[in-house]
Amino acid sequence: MMSLTLPTRRDEAWRYSDLAALGGAWPVAEPEHIAVPAGAAIARVVVQDAAPDAVAVQDYVIDLAAGARATFHVLNTGGRLGRVTIDVTLHEGAHFELGAAMLGGAEQTLEIVTTVRHVEPHATSNQLVRSVLGARATGSYLGKVAVARHAQKTDASQSVKAMLLARTATANAKPELEIFADDVKCAHGATVGELDAMGLFYLQSRGLPPAEAKALLLQAFIASAFESADDATRETLEAAAQAALEKLL
Repeated sequence: MMSLTLPTRRDEAWRYSDLAALGGAWPVAEPEHIAVPAGAAIARVVVQDAAPDAVAVQDYVIDLAAGARATFHVLNTGGRLGRVTIDVTLHEGAHFELGAAMLGGAEQTLEIVTTVRHVEPHATSNQLVRSVLGARATGSYLGKVAVARHAQKTDASQSVKAMLLARTATANAKPELEIFADDVKCAHGATVGELDAMGLFYLQSRGLPPAEAKALLLQAFIASAFESADDATRETLEAAAQAALEKLL
């Protein structure tokens, strides 16, 4: 059951959120529960493009039985507060794949919060998140990979990168590993930066106008989040991302 008590900043999962905006929409809807049977596979595309003044909170709780697979592709661009959370439990030999992007401007707060629970051996997970933030937007990724004591041979990775278009924008990146098994492969990395000056120079030296060169680099940066999608899904997500990006540039 969803608590009727509004979260506070003492709750790590809400530390960077817009609680003032959230208060007008609390309590939010119950999480969507997804159970994937042994050996089965699902693919889900989440495009969060709510109106500029909206509060959009989407929560998913996923249970992957032995050998099951779930692939999520998330594009988070809308709302005053746009938040997507995923809590997934992996049983033996299961796999979870996340490719996600956030694009925000103005005074937006965009968030992706994940908890990936490896509870049995030989499960794998991969999370790749890319953000582009302008104006006074705040984009946050908080991701926890929890490996239980008996979840040997776990292989989990997190890659988080954020690109700031203005020094007034804020990116929060917090990949986290909690490991109680000793025979695992787990890695994470997070970077926050600006566009590569050498890359811009190269494209401009090839005759591209500065604005076009900047847009091209940002499109490639975001597109990397959707490389694991099939062709049709990737084209849909990249088109939606490009439309959101044009509003930021």
